[in-house]
Amino acid sequence: MPGSGAGAAQEQAGVPGRRRTPAAVQTVISAHDVPPAVITPAGPLAAAATGDPSVLRAASAAVPDLGVGLLARGAVAATRGVEAPIGPHPVEVAGLLHELTARLLGADDVPQALDRLAAFAAGAVPGTLRCSVALIGEGGPPVLAASGTAAQALDDLQYADGDGPALEAARTRSLVTAPDLPSDPRWPRLAESARAEGVHSVVAIPMDVQRSSVGALSLFVSTPGGINPELLLTAMAVVNQAELLLGELGRREGRREGATVDRAAGVIIAQRGCGVQEAYTVLQETAQRLGLDRQAVAERLIAAAARNAD
Repeated sequence: MPGSGAGAAQEQAGVPGRRRTPAAVQTVISAHDVPPAVITPAGPLAAAATGDPSVLRAASAAVPDLGVGLLARGAVAATRGVEAPIGPHPVEVAGLLHELTARLLGADDVPQALDRLAAFAAGAVPGTLRCSVALIGEGGPPVLAASGTAAQALDDLQYADGDGPALEAARTRSLVTAPDLPSDPRWPRLAESARAEGVHSVVAIPMDVQRSSVGALSLFVSTPGGINPELLLTAMAVVNQAELLLGELGRREGRREGATVDRAAGVIIAQRGCGVQEAYTVLQETAQRLGLDRQAVAERLIAAAARNAD
């Protein structure tokens, strides 16, 4: 499954809502810069289910310097004098992934799915001030989404500078952590903004939607020390699931767009009495002349033909 690895480096995050990324970002990421990394958080999660903690300990050791962040149920357990769970139970993880699947596959398009993913991930990891998602495909503008306006200035600065944890994660296909962002020497401008925004740490998890786009999901955390390793594994599992779901949504969109273009070509053939290849050429040339994509031109042509038929 394409997705998150464990590596060194930097921090980045998405932008509230969707918008185009500054040109500086476009030069940082290419969809084919680096071979995709492969991670399998399902293994450690399965180990927890079978009662074998050794794999989880090894996985946690691979992500050093991450602090403590408990689920809400952990805090409740602490008040009752019982040992607080460090991370979610495997059944809870399964429930999270099921809910994520329903939300993303119910989206109308990929941008809406990214909005839902950002909101979902922000709610799944305690202490998260903001979750942002960036996806960058070949030949098109990046699609950005975020869970809210908190830490927006920090996010904006990252994209304006063209440097930060999320961009680094997307470029290298590696997990990027900043356990103490306000004092992190890698991004002094981000560090200053983090202090002003109350952000203590950032984790950027790479995303790789197969044959489509790359990017990262970033979690801005208010608690010192970062995200507990077991909760980080859960976030990585969410990202891996999201990669598959976004790929499926992209395929669905592609099929819909192809059907629309084919219908528009049929309209051109009926109007001009031309051949199939010429109809597609006319459609493409019209799109270029108007500065629109072929899908938009096809939709307008079909709508005009329907009005004329009435």
